[in-house]
Amino acid sequence: MSKLPQRFLDFQKNYPAVFEAYDSLGKAVTAAGPLSAKEMALVKIGIACGAKLEGGLHSHCRKALDAGLTREEIRQAVLLSTTTMGFPAMMACLSWVDDVLNEKK
Repeated sequence: MSKLPQRFLDFQKNYPAVFEAYDSLGKAVTAAGPLSAKEMALVKIGIACGAKLEGGLHSHCRKALDAGLTREEIRQAVLLSTTTMGFPAMMACLSWVDDVLNEKK
């Protein structure tokens, strides 16, 4: 897995019980259905785009790469948001994805 942001590590250290509950919820929803790791990564990218969550999109882009998605698959997932969110919003999301993809070169 990619290096976790310091902010996240600090949260985990400072609030271990809250982190444990959050982590358990994440594991439960991951196990709740039939989606593959790649499919879940694409869904999370779509959600982060739709919610315009820059940090979330950075995180889910890294997780998508770890799940085996290609740069092209990740970029297409973002491009698909154009007709729903609009061109300017998609361009912002694409720049956030490129922040991660360009650091992975």
